Amino acid sequence: MSLGVAEEESGKEIQLPADVDWQMLDKSKFFFLGAALFSGVSAVLYPVVVLKTRQQVAQAHLSCFKTAFSVVRLEGIRGLYRGFGTSLMGTIPARALYMTALEVTKSSVGTATVRLGIPEPTATALASAAAGLSAAVAAQLVWTPVDVVSQRLMVQRVCAAPASCKYLNGIDAFRRILKTDGPKGLYRGFGFSILTYAPSNALWWTSYTITQRLVWSGYGCYCSKNGDDRIEDNIKSTLKPDSKTVMMVQGVSAAMAGGVSALITTPLDTIKTRLQVLDGDENGRRAPTVAQTVRNLVREGGWMACYRGLGPRWASMSMSATTMITTYEFLKRLSTKNQEKWA
Repeated sequence: MSLGVAEEESGKEIQLPADVDWQMLDKSKFFFLGAALFSGVSAVLYPVVVLKTRQQVAQAHLSCFKTAFSVVRLEGIRGLYRGFGTSLMGTIPARALYMTALEVTKSSVGTATVRLGIPEPTATALASAAAGLSAAVAAQLVWTPVDVVSQRLMVQRVCAAPASCKYLNGIDAFRRILKTDGPKGLYRGFGFSILTYAPSNALWWTSYTITQRLVWSGYGCYCSKNGDDRIEDNIKSTLKPDSKTVMMVQGVSAAMAGGVSALITTPLDTIKTRLQVLDGDENGRRAPTVAQTVRNLVREGGWMACYRGLGPRWASMSMSATTMITTYEFLKRLSTKNQEKWA
């Protein structure tokens, strides 16, 4: 499912490269190249995630720049990559689950909705929403334990905690959490992670699909005024953008969708992060409840405290969405069985 041909009211068409679906992919190449490409993307964006997490667990509000300055001054550049090794180890299997669930669901739901006679734009949006939802649920099976461990490593120098909660590295944190709390300790906040990321992914993929159509519509209007990239026939003209234009539109659409998703889901992410990282003062070593977490946030800074880390999360999701979608589409083109070229 893709935009395929986007028609304009002026009679113009935008002819895009055919979408690469699950059946067209060389799976071994897809997963191998995907692991390499997305590991690089994670390395670039990881410092923003660290800043977002520290802001969310801090009891006093600090701006993103003050938080970054404090981390670098006290811990050096390495402080911005605390927990990265653990996160990277989990990223590879989690991404594999995510991409598999995404492509399989998108292909299956897209085909089913078209057969039911649903218009192609609506069918694409529905398939994208279902794919984002299923991909997030599948990935959280791996990502939640990785998040619990990596986030504790990120914040252990700023959270007031006894010596028993100071970890040497990811393996030490994993072992001690498992020993203290059992397997459920590694899945702390799992339900809330699903509640955060499943709707967020569904919202992002739906927003991305709709935004991309809007951006292409604007591109069509621009080209019709300037007379560029047109191939005239007897009835109408067809606009055929090159691969750079396609990637630029995908990137802009992804950034816009990421910003919308971040704005709506940041309160859930803040609560989820605190559930995974902080222990409940009222219950000793037991995890705090959602109600206790919300009460603590409101007591510390009012309801706006739920939006702590919005700036870094907005930047992270927008940059991540842009790099993810352009990398992902590029990856699919590289992984086609017959090496199809961009049209």
